[in-house]
Amino acid sequence: MRIHWLLAALAIPGITLAAEGMWTLDNLPAKRMQAEYGFTPGGDWVKHVMLGSARIAGGCSASFISKDGLVMTNHHCAAECVEQLSSAQKNYMNDGFMANKREQEVRCPEIELNRLEQIKDVTEQVKSATKGLDGEAFKRAQDAINARLSSECVGSDKDTVRCDVVNLYHGGRYHVYKYHRFQDTRLVWAPERAAAFFGGDPDNFNFPRYDLDISLLRVYENGKPAVIKDYFPFSKNGAQDAEMVFVTGQPGRTQRQLTLSQLATLRDTGLIPRLLQLSELRGVMEQYAKTGPEAARLAEAELFGVENGFKVFKGQLETMLDPALMKKKQEDEAALRRFVASRPDLKTRLGGAWDAIDRVQQAARQLSVPLTMVGRGRGFDSHYFQYARMLVRGADERSKPNGERLPEFTDANTPELEQTLFSTAPVYPDFEKVTLGLSLTKMRESMGADDAFVKQVLGKQAPDQFAAALIDGTKLGDPAVRKALWTGGKDAIASSNDPFIKLALAIDPHARAIRKQFEQDVEAVEQKNSELIAQARFAQQGLDAYPDATFTLRMSYGEVKGWDDAGKKIAPFTTIGGAFERDTGAEPFALPASWHKAKDRLNLAQPFNFVTTNDIIGGNSGSPMINRNGEIVGLIFDGNIHSLGGAFWYDGRINRTVAVHSGAITEMLGKIYGGENLVREMTAH
Repeated sequence: MRIHWLLAALAIPGITLAAEGMWTLDNLPAKRMQAEYGFTPGGDWVKHVMLGSARIAGGCSASFISKDGLVMTNHHCAAECVEQLSSAQKNYMNDGFMANKREQEVRCPEIELNRLEQIKDVTEQVKSATKGLDGEAFKRAQDAINARLSSECVGSDKDTVRCDVVNLYHGGRYHVYKYHRFQDTRLVWAPERAAAFFGGDPDNFNFPRYDLDISLLRVYENGKPAVIKDYFPFSKNGAQDAEMVFVTGQPGRTQRQLTLSQLATLRDTGLIPRLLQLSELRGVMEQYAKTGPEAARLAEAELFGVENGFKVFKGQLETMLDPALMKKKQEDEAALRRFVASRPDLKTRLGGAWDAIDRVQQAARQLSVPLTMVGRGRGFDSHYFQYARMLVRGADERSKPNGERLPEFTDANTPELEQTLFSTAPVYPDFEKVTLGLSLTKMRESMGADDAFVKQVLGKQAPDQFAAALIDGTKLGDPAVRKALWTGGKDAIASSNDPFIKLALAIDPHARAIRKQFEQDVEAVEQKNSELIAQARFAQQGLDAYPDATFTLRMSYGEVKGWDDAGKKIAPFTTIGGAFERDTGAEPFALPASWHKAKDRLNLAQPFNFVTTNDIIGGNSGSPMINRNGEIVGLIFDGNIHSLGGAFWYDGRINRTVAVHSGAITEMLGKIYGGENLVREMTAH
């Protein structure tokens, strides 16, 4: 199906991809928006939208929807909090959670919320710091200037301010994004998983859909709900057919501007191995879930992530294997290279960039397995190991000047790191034995049983034996133990007898060496030459192009619109009544008992889920969908199956964003879940 549509799109001269683009808020396509929809966003409107949008630091989007710090995001974005607050005795994932009073709102152990407040161009400072440098020297200089710029931006307010140096256009521009940091985030409402993920994996990335994929949080400061000036109240009517709508969110990563050789490496060393790994992990989790009710509860979240990721990577791989897409990529790259070759001034400075990137791809391929398994720690899939590596490296890195540290340990990043490290979320030893044993097995398989590093780690033990011994002997599940090791620094780490601390200490030199080799031999070369390719694009197009997604705030505009799927018209809306018609009483198509109890009170004709032409990608989950008045008309939670290729390109005829209708949210929150007070708060203008 995707090949059919892609070939058709590429065969039509002058095809208009009107809604394409994940635009930074300081460079919106105002002329295009005016020409297509008769709307030009003013400066006050853009500033209000920026301050009303939010980011969950762990990888999702969100928005402020009341003056009292009420925040809206997806259920699957807050699921980790819901799970961490659950237990064998009270399963909030299955039963749902509702705080009828402010004092019943419960703090999430690990959710940090960020609100973008300022964008500053620092391109010249970054490029000056790295000018004339290569390899390790380039990487060191770039890390140092990034640390300095972010530290200067944060100043003395690290508890409430976060600053990130953002690489745009693959090095064409560098901006500092200054955020307000909210670390006291509390759970207000989460419906039952059966409602939030109705249809399960069969419906995932499909449409029609009937999901109430929403959670409400609230941010607090100084023990009180935060006072929010810029927020999005709910629209009275919600999204209408053909209405112009905007999505402000944090798209994670796209690869639309990578070179052909980079795309091939991503396909072969990223997508294919990841799909195989997820396939095996899914089988292990399904088997583990059958061993008892508590095992099923613990495996549930892992399975959701595995199944979701598998569909995403499968869709991306199918797109990468599509000859029509690769043909278009080849034509685009060749056209840009011809443009550079036609300009002597550009040819001298930029002409060798593509070949330089091509040359380092072999090194990238050779390093992919050790980098993944050891350098990035996928061979040690355990919360205990993650804590241990954080503690070991933190003790070493914090003794260095800020500009010489690994980026994740700079002063600007410390608050988020400490929130994770000191989290009160429970760690479950039996579950950890399963994940760690499997990851060690896969590390041995991919690196070889005779590999010196594998022998160093496992010795004479089998992976499951080694994992069990580590977990049975560790105390790192206790946040007080972790805090004592963190505050104790190098002396505390050196004197610790914890087996995970000893493991992290033993393997860290090798892990750092792999990381350093990749950064200097591959990453630095790609970064430096990608900057040159970005300069070529600027010379050809100016700033009329949008940058690849970087998990930073972007705006997409589009309209409410269905699509034609091989001659079948897909209507843009579903209804609440359609959910009851789809209900079979058996998972994953079983509506909760609370819905059946309230059915007679519900407006079954109320639009439930709908689709738009907005251009989104993973990370946009939880993004608000707003109208021209800055009012909530929907909540993004998914894309259709065609949108999975959105990492590499966008086809406005079939790529669709899937959202929960604002009217369905208020209808069900009030009539099913007894949240009338929250409805009043959300609809107050």
